[in-house]
Amino acid sequence: MKRQHAIKPMANTLRPWRVMGHAFGRQTFSAAIRDWAFSDGLIWLHLLKTVTAGLLALGIAMLLDLPQPRIAMTTVFVLMQPFSGMVLAKSFYRILGTAVGTIAALALGALFVQQPELYMLGMIGWVSACIAAAVRYRHFRWYGFVLAGYTAALIGIPNVTAPHDLFLAALTRAAEVTIGIVCSSAVSASIVPQRSSLALRRALQNRFANFTAFAADVLDRGIARSQFERRFADLVDEIVGFEATRIFAAFEDPAMRSRSQHLGRLNSEFMDACARLHALHQLLKRLRATGSASMLAALRPYFHELAALLTPRAGAALDASHVAGHLRLFQANLPRRVRETRRPLEAAPPESLADFDTAAELLYRFIDEWGRYSETYASLAQRKVASAQRSPGRYVSHTNGFVVAVVFVRSAVVMAIAGWFWIVTAWPAGGLAMIGAALACALTSTAPNPTKMAVQMAFGAVLATLTGYLFMCYVYPNIDGFPLLCTMLAPVLALGAFIATRKRAAGFGIGFSVFFCLLAGPDNVLDYAPDLLINNGIALTASMLLAALVFAVVFPSDMPWLIERIMGDLRSQVVAACNDELPGLNQRFQSSTHDLTSQLRMLLTRRSRRRRDALRWMLATLEVGHAVIDLRNEATLAGYARVLHPHWSSAIERTCKDLARLFARPGTRALERALVSVRLATWIAQDMLQTVHTDRDKRHDLQRILSCLHFIRTALLDKDAPFNAR
Repeated sequence: MKRQHAIKPMANTLRPWRVMGHAFGRQTFSAAIRDWAFSDGLIWLHLLKTVTAGLLALGIAMLLDLPQPRIAMTTVFVLMQPFSGMVLAKSFYRILGTAVGTIAALALGALFVQQPELYMLGMIGWVSACIAAAVRYRHFRWYGFVLAGYTAALIGIPNVTAPHDLFLAALTRAAEVTIGIVCSSAVSASIVPQRSSLALRRALQNRFANFTAFAADVLDRGIARSQFERRFADLVDEIVGFEATRIFAAFEDPAMRSRSQHLGRLNSEFMDACARLHALHQLLKRLRATGSASMLAALRPYFHELAALLTPRAGAALDASHVAGHLRLFQANLPRRVRETRRPLEAAPPESLADFDTAAELLYRFIDEWGRYSETYASLAQRKVASAQRSPGRYVSHTNGFVVAVVFVRSAVVMAIAGWFWIVTAWPAGGLAMIGAALACALTSTAPNPTKMAVQMAFGAVLATLTGYLFMCYVYPNIDGFPLLCTMLAPVLALGAFIATRKRAAGFGIGFSVFFCLLAGPDNVLDYAPDLLINNGIALTASMLLAALVFAVVFPSDMPWLIERIMGDLRSQVVAACNDELPGLNQRFQSSTHDLTSQLRMLLTRRSRRRRDALRWMLATLEVGHAVIDLRNEATLAGYARVLHPHWSSAIERTCKDLARLFARPGTRALERALVSVRLATWIAQDMLQTVHTDRDKRHDLQRILSCLHFIRTALLDKDAPFNAR
């Protein structure tokens, strides 16, 4: 009895642990399920929706007795995207592109009746022009232009020698494509829709948290140059990608559509905050390099305090409204505290005082821009957004004309070779080879490595041909009924869609999915002709390899002269900052600079010296261009300075002119001339500062101008600047 009595308390003490272990296991299991649902679960959901939409389009096209239901299924695999907004946007532009392409095919057929050579030339020109326009007008406008060219080829090329069938082919093909569009949109929007607006909100949350942590690291501890460049380049990609996601969200969410200008201003303010942080980081780096220990020691408490404000407490979530409030309070007290800190340093050399004043001014501007961004971001949580005092930011994309021309010539060369071989040899599958060439040029037009993607699509076409042969010989003859057909097609279609979601193997998945549907997709009247299937597969594979060969040998994407042209466009943004009209200049400068940098990063995929130089030119362009815009704005506000000194206006104009010349044609002489102009303007501003020293407002205006000039001078003298490296 005693022994049993002794055991009872132990059993009672074990029971809570059992209950706690059961609860802990249930929480762990729920967390694991939740993590799976937001990672691999989304991929499986995308596969389910893609296969469902493809089979639904196939069934509806068969039910309507269309001649080629496989085209409807192919459309789904070209069209389907993980987010419903992406599908809706893509569908909208695809409908427009399909309609324009259909009209173009009919017009070319009417102009060149029974003249295949002229018809082919007209088709090559049309498709190449559409692909080039797609590169010029990106996002989902790209898809509209691509479809305008590809649909014309898909309708017109098979009917080159039979123009009397062209009109009927255009109608049936448009019907098949429309079915694919409707099915993909309906399935994506109805079956567990993944809203791109939600993805946009999550991206904004992550961006706010990541940039806040990045800013705290820069201010508190400082980070290495290579790490800063890498993290800043990631911010550039986020800024450019944000615009595409904003367009997607506007197609599916009325609330996001009504806040489109608000989101545009949010992105513009984020670019301003990034530019201010970069400028502050650059100046701190130069102060450390020049050994300005006393200035750094005087400024370090402000950086530590600000970094502490930006760092949330352990376990606490980052609240944008609280961050904005803390920043505004810190900003309001900063001028008085800086004046108190500066008084003991007034005996220091003028150059050191200029470093202190410039750093304090940059810190104030960064806090102001980051506070604006935090307030705008916090206002997104409100049901009704207050009217903005600042004008909405407009993102301006910029594409070099040489890039557009190269894409046009490259596409024309690939299609001309395929068309010439078809006409000379009278190859029965030559028309499909030319369609494949057009498809390769279109889908790889904006790929970072078009050669690699074309080769992957070629291997995907080979795998699709082999799989189609097995289905043609062994699967289709033993199938009876549409449900069994769907059961056999689903695993194959899901495999292709899954591979297409892999970033490094997307070309394999796209090639397999699209070409399996195009080559071996079932029709209402199935023609069991394995030899025709193999011949068509060889034609598509050959066209992909031809495109890859032309892309690699004749028109490589990273041609040095082409990269130099884009770099010239990037540097020309400083020329625009020096010469263009001030209203809206900051938004145009920021967006164009980030857009061009993103294009360079896509073309220069491998880590190399050219990729590093491109990023450093972007940082120098952003640094000097932003400072020039600040200088011009401050000089405009201080219009009375023209009266204080007769040479002030000419000094500012000469400074802008010489800086523009430096970035237009970098060189030692241009750099020396720009340094002389900046120094002359600085001397004149210092003389005027002594004149108005008793007027507080004018003194502050001229001090801000001096800070802009000093910052530009330090940027020009930076030994790490790309124009100094030359």
